[in-house]
Amino acid sequence: MRLIGRSSLIHRAALCAVLAGLAAGLLAQSAGAQSARITKASFGALANGTAIDKYTLTNRRGMSVSLLTYGGILQSVRVPDRSGKLKNVTLGFANIAGYTNPAYVKSNPYFGALIGRYGNRIAKGRFTLDGQTFQLPINNDPNSLHGGNVGFDKRVWAAQQVRPNGLVGVRLSLISADGDQGYPGTLTVAVTYTLDNSNRIHIDYNATTSKPTIVNLTNHAYWNLAGEGTGTIYDHELQIDASRFTPDDPTLIPTGQIASVSGTPFDFRNFRAIGDRIRSNNAQMKIGRGYDHNWVLNRSGSGLQTAARLRDPSSGRQLTITTTEPGLQFYSGNFLDGTLYGTAGRQYREGDGLALETQHFPDSPNHANFPSTVLRPNQTYRTHTVYGFSTFGSDDDSDS
Repeated sequence: MRLIGRSSLIHRAALCAVLAGLAAGLLAQSAGAQSARITKASFGALANGTAIDKYTLTNRRGMSVSLLTYGGILQSVRVPDRSGKLKNVTLGFANIAGYTNPAYVKSNPYFGALIGRYGNRIAKGRFTLDGQTFQLPINNDPNSLHGGNVGFDKRVWAAQQVRPNGLVGVRLSLISADGDQGYPGTLTVAVTYTLDNSNRIHIDYNATTSKPTIVNLTNHAYWNLAGEGTGTIYDHELQIDASRFTPDDPTLIPTGQIASVSGTPFDFRNFRAIGDRIRSNNAQMKIGRGYDHNWVLNRSGSGLQTAARLRDPSSGRQLTITTTEPGLQFYSGNFLDGTLYGTAGRQYREGDGLALETQHFPDSPNHANFPSTVLRPNQTYRTHTVYGFSTFGSDDDSDS
């Protein structure tokens, strides 16, 4: 047995302390190199010369989110897979021409855009408020969809960098004039995107009005957790915290019924592969050519609650959506027709991405049994949705 003297132990302890200090210093430098940041770059210009900016938020873990002043679009969301490899997981384009060319305008998939004044459909573009009937543009015959012909997805938003509690974000704002697309009241809107260091994108929506009106704001991001341009999402597994949904008529307008998901292809209360039942002969599935319906979330009280979880077994990426909203529209990309080529230069075909839009219900102004979307001058519209990214299926699973 070797004996070590007291003096040697003291010297060894001192050396360990020095090495520990050096290690801490290196870690601090490394953390500094990965500090959260906001960058701004040009994303081209519209045909009328209006400049479009791209803001990129990067957190301390390396996740990044790129936003456009055109349409408030989520243009890129780069998140790690189970091995730490970053990929963009949202559909979109590498330049402004992708969002404005004739093929895109014709198909109008609303990739990543802020939707307003009213997300989803309003039957025949008409609603009555306080005894007065208002007519909106018919842009999804025979209905009005996502705010009309020139909705918030086609507007240029004013942008301001924000750093709430040391995080990174962008506050987008615009004013929608009284009568814009047929909606009453001057609507003043602010939407703030914030990226935190737990790989969560927070979206805070705020609006006020000068006259009684209706409002239903959302974001229309399309997700493919295997990576943008990698193929269909049919092997993705989805869980929706909803026991009921709102069946549609043949024009995708809710009938007014609130039906149980039990025994139907709409039952996602447990994780289920999206492709398992997408070709079902269920009458509702035929109407939507797949999933394009509103789920009635199982809510108790107010505040953020989990709406859905989406996971990709191949990459290990998982998306958890929490929201203050009462509904969730799940759209399985049924009308992507191969005419568009995305950020990676690859063709977008049916099912190559899916949307999970937190919202009030479609056509709510025409259904007294649905949660109200009326906003009055003495009120402030506020909703909050969070997209949280994590991984599963490995020893270092994360549930950030």
